[in-house]
Amino acid sequence: MKLLTFIYLLCLSSLCYGQSNHINPWETGKPAALPPVAGLSSGVWLKGDLHLHSRHSKESSNNAVAKIISFAKSVGMGFICITDHDNHVQGDVAQHTWLDPEFKSDSLLLLYGAEWTTTRGHGNVFSAQPYDHQRLFDVRDQRDVVIGAVKKNLNIHLSANHPSGKDHFGYSYDLIESMEVWNSSTWAKNESALMIWDDMLSSGRKLTARGGSDAHHGLPDRPELATANSKLVKTNYVGTPTTWVYATEKTPQGVINALTNGRVSISANPYAPRVEFYADINSDGKMDMMMGDNTMATGNAVNFSINLSGNIPSGNTYTIKVIKNGGEFGTYKVDGNKPAIGFVDAPAISGRTYYRVEVTGTPAPYPQVPGSTALSDNMIAISNPIYFNFDPSF
Repeated sequence: MKLLTFIYLLCLSSLCYGQSNHINPWETGKPAALPPVAGLSSGVWLKGDLHLHSRHSKESSNNAVAKIISFAKSVGMGFICITDHDNHVQGDVAQHTWLDPEFKSDSLLLLYGAEWTTTRGHGNVFSAQPYDHQRLFDVRDQRDVVIGAVKKNLNIHLSANHPSGKDHFGYSYDLIESMEVWNSSTWAKNESALMIWDDMLSSGRKLTARGGSDAHHGLPDRPELATANSKLVKTNYVGTPTTWVYATEKTPQGVINALTNGRVSISANPYAPRVEFYADINSDGKMDMMMGDNTMATGNAVNFSINLSGNIPSGNTYTIKVIKNGGEFGTYKVDGNKPAIGFVDAPAISGRTYYRVEVTGTPAPYPQVPGSTALSDNMIAISNPIYFNFDPSF
């Protein structure tokens, strides 16, 4: 009996299962190699709105395509994507939004897209050219592996909408390239989205953060056309928030590429400061990387630089918070006279590390949408991360 008991206990031990020498094959390690970081001198900053609804979304009002385009141009936008609900037209956005004779502009870059509106949540599609959206709509209730195959074949950029809201994205985050961490001018409903984003980043998913006003309603042309929602134009409309991309070319594809690569910053409105985030990885005094870029950590100290760009009154003050791997790394105060700071840190030579930036402070007035600043909770801008040791094949 004693011998049987000993054998039983031995089999329960780690020796029986070989655990003493176990090596986790999925353990996070250093990537074998990473693509070279793109340059910093051949791009242009473009601002836009990536979540808008026109009259082709049935619950919107007084928001013709031409009205959206005209307003966007008036506040200096470089691009927009009108993302009407596809379920309102049974997936046929090509014959509605895109075929609308007002869907054209000689200066504003128009992306092709739609809001993928499903029982499992909402996502936005972005494309530089027309694509067969009907195919994506048709598989909306299928398993993720089926959806992923269709998405890949369509060669589209898929983005999770309002991930912490009522119609949160209920699909695998492995299907997407970006997520809407800032939806509409009301900042309070977005704080949980940052937590979800940090979870995804910390687990190795290199997902771009973007914004989108999700504006549905325009100003009526005549008083009798006003609806109960017409007042929302004064609190949330095109550019609340504004998404900035650092594009290598001023084309729709240039915007999509920058969005996919994470060279993206978000501001509260078109007139709010833009946060820019850079890193000097070899201490030669020249910036080598910007937000969205990914390189191998060497174990050496890296010099980081954060600056605010745009029309910044000298009397305004801002708080810059640096997030490292989901936790607060440091908080810094700047003012309009010198809206820039630097810090130094050494990313771990093994494992993944990322840094991102949040800026709060004096809201920037948006005269065309005057009520938006009161809803911002003083959130000014958010950067995308600078990455170290993120495996592109993950």
